[in-house]
Amino acid sequence: MAKQNTESKRLLSYVIAEWACSLKYENLSPEAIQAAKLFWFDSIGCALGGSQQEDAKILLEHHRAMGGGNGKATAFVSGFKTNPVDAAFLNGHMIRAMDYNDIYWKADPCHPSDLIAAPLALCESERLSGKDLILGTIIAYEIEMRLCEIGRPGVREYGWHHATLSAFAAPVAAGRVLNLTTDQMVSAIGISAARTFCPGAVTAGKLTNMKNTVDPWAGRMGAESALLAREGFSGPEHMIDGKEGLFAVFSHVQYKGQPASFDGEGLVKDLPTSPKSHYRILDCGMKSFPIEALSHAPLTAMMKTVKENKIKSDDVKEIKVEVIARAADILGDPHKYRPDSKETADHSLPYCMAVGLVDGMVTPLQFREERVLDKSLIPIMDKVKVVANDEFEALFPKFQPSRVTITTNDGKEYSTRVDVPKGDPRDPMTEEEIAAKFTALGGDVIGKKQCKELQRFIMSIETAKNLGGLFELTTAR
Repeated sequence: MAKQNTESKRLLSYVIAEWACSLKYENLSPEAIQAAKLFWFDSIGCALGGSQQEDAKILLEHHRAMGGGNGKATAFVSGFKTNPVDAAFLNGHMIRAMDYNDIYWKADPCHPSDLIAAPLALCESERLSGKDLILGTIIAYEIEMRLCEIGRPGVREYGWHHATLSAFAAPVAAGRVLNLTTDQMVSAIGISAARTFCPGAVTAGKLTNMKNTVDPWAGRMGAESALLAREGFSGPEHMIDGKEGLFAVFSHVQYKGQPASFDGEGLVKDLPTSPKSHYRILDCGMKSFPIEALSHAPLTAMMKTVKENKIKSDDVKEIKVEVIARAADILGDPHKYRPDSKETADHSLPYCMAVGLVDGMVTPLQFREERVLDKSLIPIMDKVKVVANDEFEALFPKFQPSRVTITTNDGKEYSTRVDVPKGDPRDPMTEEEIAAKFTALGGDVIGKKQCKELQRFIMSIETAKNLGGLFELTTAR
């Protein structure tokens, strides 16, 4: 029996679980703690705006109809009381609903803040502190981001969504705030990942409400799996690198003549353990536009070109957009030239470029239904030519290069290249810039005064003995 246990310990789920269970708030670096607070500031702003989206309203009404109203966890804005599993889902979806939250893209993309509503809901229901939330948050970022680095290539390249990977990270963050043992944490990973493999269809072609729901669903599964594991429910320990686990089921796939693979050692190499360690959360970016991540560089380039050269939409004959191949595939397929929903529009380069050119900005206002369906934008969308650039492909993911060339009716060409969009860790958003985004999203929802109070609470959340004050301030009065 002892021999079998020793062999089990080699499995990656044990390595991750042992690290997460032993990491304490005192081991975190000051830089990582500050980053966690800034990501919560950004995420709650996104949630305030997200609460007003139609899909968020449908989910809230559905959960009200299903029962609840007297639980120990709270949904943002409405103040609806429910169990922590449902609260994790509702709040995670609000963070995600506008596609305006954080972004990290290596072999695969991810939005780690999709998962942090799970530790938040558990911290509230278990009466835990702001320090517990920060610890769970930093763990969520660490494991989620590492999972998105290790694919050779990423799972997205053969038709799977990154929520598949999120299901392995979410229970680790949730399990840490519940103070699970190593064996319980391993079970939580197995329970969660066993149910949440997600096909890429949710972000391919015509997009639906599920686009912003699958990752929060992984967060929800993380919360429920951690709670089940605490009660003794078991899950497969070999879900990552054992028999018929993640690595094995993808090893059958051929990509450009080679079998798909994963860097298992890279997943757990140099896991941070002290205030002097480098934490992955410092490498994650934020969004300065409410659109798909690979659209940021080309939109930044176009807006810069238009502003510097005082180009009017009527002057434009063609907008050539050079991007990496996966950006052209995701953002420039034929359906993206005729978006009929917010979900498709914010993943459409032709729409984002056209509306940015005409309106002079791309904010949540540009994704209201009447603007998305405005037929006057169609002739301008048709002027956008999205082209894959092989030279740029070689520079990704270290850079997100994009070149936009605008040809005007008089035959002149204006070209701008952007490698690092605003919000990237190399050009980060400041607390003041996040505050402007926060107020734009939340000012009409909870009031500008309450937005300022929330900022103060979040940016000193490590001093909070419990999180009741946070939910008072995120509830519309």
